[in-house]
Amino acid sequence: MASNETSAVQDCLDAYGGLVWSLARRMLPNNSEEAEDAVQEIFIDIWKHAGRFDETQASETTFVAMIARRRLIDRIRKQNRQPNTDSMDDISVEPAGQVHQNIQMTVEAKEAAKAMSDLRPEQRQILHLSIVQGFSHQEISDALAIPLGTVKTHARRGLIHVREVLGLANSGETKEAAV
Repeated sequence: MASNETSAVQDCLDAYGGLVWSLARRMLPNNSEEAEDAVQEIFIDIWKHAGRFDETQASETTFVAMIARRRLIDRIRKQNRQPNTDSMDDISVEPAGQVHQNIQMTVEAKEAAKAMSDLRPEQRQILHLSIVQGFSHQEISDALAIPLGTVKTHARRGLIHVREVLGLANSGETKEAAV
């Protein structure tokens, strides 16, 4: 696409249309028209920035997925910036106990981030794509061009390591329950 060949656009749509569409539907689940508009804008953006693609940095699939993800996040942020015209009756104030719980969650999030920094690079990348970016294991497999089983193994081993560092015996247990 970097050479601006018209046939390259169709090849790109054929190769990555399903990936971009699935991301758009997942991130914009309540509005199919919005998702369709987003997909069109994403492919225009891919066309404009095709010259930035560097095969030594990532695969084409990763390049397309990252552009799609960023544009969808931008779209969601733009929607959330719209003025809220709800009445003041709908606004709630958190009770003091809720504030303490939120602070505890922040501390635990920092501990989890530190635990993730100790992971092997491929485990960290897969967990980041899965947890932070919201990709499915299949999408990660497609984007990184590695087998689905490998993605699942890295994700599982990475989660086990993070849980061990955080002192959690299983996925349903919290720190308070462990004490």
